[in-house]
Amino acid sequence: MRILHTSDWHIGRTFHGVDLLGDQESSLAAIAELVAAEGVDVVVLPGDVYDRSIPSADAIAVCNRGFEAIRAAGATIVATSGNHDSPTRLGALGSFAAAGGLHLRCAIADVARPVMLSDSHGEVAFYGIPYLEPEITRVELGVPQARSHAEILDAAVRLIRDDLAGRGAVRSVVLAHAFVVGGEATGSERSISVGGVETVPLSAFAELDYVALGHLHSPQTLSESVRYSGSPLPYSFGERSHRKAVWLVDLDGAGLSAVTRRELPVVRGLSQLRGTLDELLTGAAHAAATEDYVSATLVDEVRPVDALRRLRERFPHAVHVEWVRPEGNSELRYRERVHGRRDTEIAQSFLSDVRGAPSAGEMTWLERALAAAVREKDQTRRPGGGVAVDAGAAVEPGAPDAGSSGTQDGLFGSDGENPGGATGLTA
Repeated sequence: MRILHTSDWHIGRTFHGVDLLGDQESSLAAIAELVAAEGVDVVVLPGDVYDRSIPSADAIAVCNRGFEAIRAAGATIVATSGNHDSPTRLGALGSFAAAGGLHLRCAIADVARPVMLSDSHGEVAFYGIPYLEPEITRVELGVPQARSHAEILDAAVRLIRDDLAGRGAVRSVVLAHAFVVGGEATGSERSISVGGVETVPLSAFAELDYVALGHLHSPQTLSESVRYSGSPLPYSFGERSHRKAVWLVDLDGAGLSAVTRRELPVVRGLSQLRGTLDELLTGAAHAAATEDYVSATLVDEVRPVDALRRLRERFPHAVHVEWVRPEGNSELRYRERVHGRRDTEIAQSFLSDVRGAPSAGEMTWLERALAAAVREKDQTRRPGGGVAVDAGAAVEPGAPDAGSSGTQDGLFGSDGENPGGATGLTA
């Protein structure tokens, strides 16, 4: 029997606000083509079929077309729910779907109820362990004292082993949506931690013929028989160097005989660019990224106006822009940056950072406002002092009323910390 292991489709997900349904439909079509080309008998999908517990009508349509294409290519489908899915909604028509070759295992009651499929060597039992939230599932699994994912998964696997023991010499494939020790997150996964403990030990899956894992988004081999396939598309720029893939798993009469990696086509690449806006718009070095999803870091002296729209003239799929001054040091402590500086200097520096150097007229208004604020502060410190504040009174640069950050009178205290950083725009 030949099995194709895929996972974490996340149908309906967006990427920095950009709809990915078209890309997702292309990736599912590629999987269906691989099913036909490689003579795959069963496709296993261990969770996160959808990105939301209540998927949109368009997401459901894309997913259904993907299932239909895989079935038309000749494979039976076995799927479980993940932490993004609603197990109730995904499994609502499970009995009806099974008649058409789509077997859904989304309920705790189904953990030890395998999908039984046969080849020339006999039967193979496919067990589905959906994402199990400890607080919600521990009583039904018979471990009311359990608090961690490890304890919950142990209970589920124990049910599977008990069922296997009563079936004799049957080969086993287990689908599980979990974070297993040894796996590496990519940054685009939603945390499933409970009390700070979200991992389960690899030893929990000992002596099973093959374990198809879901949850982590990059292909990973934890042991010869325990693997993550990863998602068919990248869902963060941290995955830009990953090559997405599926596993082809071959079973013979004795169990697992071979596992082969098959890479999926790149639907659209990811690029992170850095430079001035003009460099990115004209530089030949960035020509290869014009059709990619682009995240750009701009280092212009002055923050460019309407940068994302201008970038999309060359990079139509640009989705994120951030601006960082070339001389900026995000590690510098706020107190060190302002110590001994006048309030007007600090305010002027802030304006320069966020929108460019202020004009002389703007500085005059700024100095007046600061002087008025300091006088008002002094008045509140000396009740009855009778200090009148004229917000329109001019103050000369360097006047003592403006305050200094190195004294108690400054408006911008030097005791706090603000490491600063980039200002960002996301599509």
